[in-house]
Amino acid sequence: MGLLQRQNGYTNIKICGLSKPQDMMTANTLTIEAVGLVFFPPSPRYVTPQQALQLTSILNDQIEVVALVVDPSDELVAEIRSQVRVDIWQFHGNESAKRCAEIAQSTPWMKAARIDHQFSLQDFCLEYNECAAWILDAVVEGYGGGGQTFNWQLIPEIWIKENAHRVVLSGGLNSHNVAEAIAYFQPLGVDISSGVEITRGNKDPNLMQQFVDAVRLTDQFNSFKGS
Repeated sequence: MGLLQRQNGYTNIKICGLSKPQDMMTANTLTIEAVGLVFFPPSPRYVTPQQALQLTSILNDQIEVVALVVDPSDELVAEIRSQVRVDIWQFHGNESAKRCAEIAQSTPWMKAARIDHQFSLQDFCLEYNECAAWILDAVVEGYGGGGQTFNWQLIPEIWIKENAHRVVLSGGLNSHNVAEAIAYFQPLGVDISSGVEITRGNKDPNLMQQFVDAVRLTDQFNSFKGS
């Protein structure tokens, strides 16, 4: 099952910002749907297309590869396409919906929303209605991976009920708060980066396993409660 496929009582998982062979080997042992590769040079999790090619050669074919970009140039997009298996594009910059669709072509794509008091959820959803999923993230320096949650109550409950099937929740998630996050949003998926790191950009296998365990236990508990 892929990151964008919804199954009742099951929360899809994406671990983002993997940058080392060991990260991929750990990912292969986990029940996750996707990994994210960051093609944004200022990020401590940045990888080049050449590095990404090596990393994805290690990855299990059943795990999807998400290419995270921030206002990418045509040259970078072409280089990624020529070297990397991309199952989903993830846009974190100021890309218009038209630009996202042009880059993604026939590949599914997601658009990140950086939530704060000034953010207009209605305008965002109207503009990016054609995307496969919306990533709800916090406003942090560096476009994600800041380890901060946003105020979940900024998202109206009625919107959540109508759109949870298109939400990949991000922003400051970890093994301690993900159960609460799933209970609140019942999202299509959850997306974690800094919450499984020992230092910025350095993933910890134990934290990765703990997060996956927390999500799967939450799903099991919710299924039992609803039965």
